[in-house]
Amino acid sequence: MRSQPLGAAALLLICFFVLVALLAPWISPFDPLEQFRRDILEPPSGTYPFGTDDLGRDVLSRTIHGARTSLIVGVTTTGVSLVLGTMIGVTSGYFGRGLDLVVQRVMDAVQAVPGIVLLLFIAVVLGPSVRNTIIALTVVITPSFNRIARAETLRVRQEPYVEAARATGARAPRILALHVLPNMLASVLTLGSLIFAGVIIAESALSFLGIGAPPPTPSWGLMLSEGVRYVERAPWLIIVPSVALSIAVFSFNLLGDALRDHLDPRLHRSATDRVTGLWWGRRMLSRLAPSLVRATEQNVSTGGAAGGAPRPSEPPR
Repeated sequence: MRSQPLGAAALLLICFFVLVALLAPWISPFDPLEQFRRDILEPPSGTYPFGTDDLGRDVLSRTIHGARTSLIVGVTTTGVSLVLGTMIGVTSGYFGRGLDLVVQRVMDAVQAVPGIVLLLFIAVVLGPSVRNTIIALTVVITPSFNRIARAETLRVRQEPYVEAARATGARAPRILALHVLPNMLASVLTLGSLIFAGVIIAESALSFLGIGAPPPTPSWGLMLSEGVRYVERAPWLIIVPSVALSIAVFSFNLLGDALRDHLDPRLHRSATDRVTGLWWGRRMLSRLAPSLVRATEQNVSTGGAAGGAPRPSEPPR
C-alpha cells in the first residue's frame, strides 16, 4: 500500500472484478440470456441501467456474466501455461544437453509463427467454444513462461549455494524444489500478471471474430461484435463492455508493473525520485516542499557526495 499505491488500487479493482464474477448469478438484475421482446434496444433507464441489446437482453447482466467468462479463461489459461512452461523450462535448463536442445527447438518453432496467426489457426481448427479458446491460448503462451523459467534456471544453477547443495549429496528434485523454483517465483509471477491482461484481450478478440465463446454465451468480445451494427443507434452496446474490458486490462497491467518494481530489488527507487522525475511532480514539490527539491538537485549535482558538500569550482581559464 505504501510503496506501490497504484498497484494496490489495481489489486482492489481486480478483487472487485473477481467478486462480481463469483456473485454474478445473485447480483445481476436479470438472466443474461432472457429476452424482453418489447424492450429491444431500450436506452438506459431505471429498469435497465445500461439498456438492452438487439434481442432485448439486459446489457448490465450480460456484462456482469461476461466478467465471469473472461476471468475463467484468463485464470485457467495463465495457470496451465505457467505450470507447463515453468516445468518445461526448469527441466530443460537444469538437465541441459540433448533434452534442452530438443525442447527449446520445439519452443522456437512455436514462437516462430506469429502469435495471432497461430491463435487463429488453432481456434478455427478446434471450433468456437470456451474450452477450445483456453487450449489455443495455452499453446501460444506456454513458450513465454518456458523462456523465463529456463533463463532463471541457467542463472541459479551456477550459484554457489546450488554447488554446495550438490556437494552435500542433494539430488536434483530437492535442489529444484528448494533452490531453483523459489528464486524464479518473482519473475514468473510478474510475467503471469502481465500475460493475464493479454489473455483477456485475446479471448475478447477471438469472441469478436466469432471463433471464441459461441453465442449466446455472455462475453465482452461477443457483446462488442453484436453491438457494432447498432453503434450509431445504440452506442451503449459498445461503451459498456469496452469500458469493462479496458478497466480490467488496465488493472492487470498496473498490478504487473507494481509486482515487477516491488519484487525486483534492481528497480527499487525512492518515492521522491519517482515524483521528481516527472515535470508535474517537480513543479508540485517545488511549491509544497522547496527545500526538498533543492536538496535533491544539490545531491544530484554533487554526485551523491557525503554531507551534500558542493564541489569546488574550477578557476576560470
